[in-house]
Amino acid sequence: MSDFTSNFWEIYISGISLVGIAACLILLVVTGRMKAATASDNTTGHVWDGDLREMNNPLPRWWLYLFVITIVFSLIYLALYPGLGSFPGKFGWTSAGQHTAEVAKGEQETAPIYARFVSMKPEDVAKDAQAMAIGERLYSNNCAQCHASDAHGNKGFPNLTDGDWLHGGTTEKIKETLTGGRIGNMPPMAAAVGSADDVKNVAQYVLSLSGSPHDSTRAALGKEKFAVCAACHGPEGKGMEVVGSANLTDNIWLHGFGEKAIIEMVNNGKVNVMPAQSIANGGKLTDAQIHVLTAYIWSLSNKS
Repeated sequence: MSDFTSNFWEIYISGISLVGIAACLILLVVTGRMKAATASDNTTGHVWDGDLREMNNPLPRWWLYLFVITIVFSLIYLALYPGLGSFPGKFGWTSAGQHTAEVAKGEQETAPIYARFVSMKPEDVAKDAQAMAIGERLYSNNCAQCHASDAHGNKGFPNLTDGDWLHGGTTEKIKETLTGGRIGNMPPMAAAVGSADDVKNVAQYVLSLSGSPHDSTRAALGKEKFAVCAACHGPEGKGMEVVGSANLTDNIWLHGFGEKAIIEMVNNGKVNVMPAQSIANGGKLTDAQIHVLTAYIWSLSNKS
């Protein structure tokens, strides 16, 4: 860890930078004073193609001046901007600071637009073409990585275009999810269910709840053991929004379909995290942006 906490590397890099600039200056001065041995006609003695002779003329002044300018520029740059280890430069510029300033400028420019949307209900915002265009960009930049560009989701990430919502699909619940995030926790339940055979029977019963192909004999045996699961998924397996448990009676399988996937879930459990998007909770979006994004996401499953 000492390699990462000491100031050796910043001194090392600063030294290389300054030594390199000094070396260029010395090279320029030394080569400018050197006189190459030439013949009386100012040639080096090299001849090609019979009559093509190499002359020993000095470099053009403009070329030398450009060389000097680059050295002076590099020194001025290192004095004004960070480049010498921990020295912040006269201007104190940082890429993070510039990003923050540009974001603040963008928010200031778009504030009047968002102000109009914030005063509207999300359901009304969803009817505004300009708001939906903005919401689409917000979705693409912040949500599509998990829920896919078409919002149909991926394995482990919900489809936002259907009516299946773990925590509720109202605008209030969607905004709540975006603002504070969600943590879904399905604990390992194998020990509570019983033996491996019992787990398999429960898996068959879960399949039967959605009318999926199943072993009816095993499903009947697993019904009693399902009581352990009913605490979260409800006695009929329809899930409970208050705890974000899945509805097991439909054909929507967030983490995979079939006996093997269900057994794996019962044995190992699953933890899913939906990160908070609000700036106040460590995200990147303002309250106004979340308001518009809420309306956009709500519109995906509420097409008129």
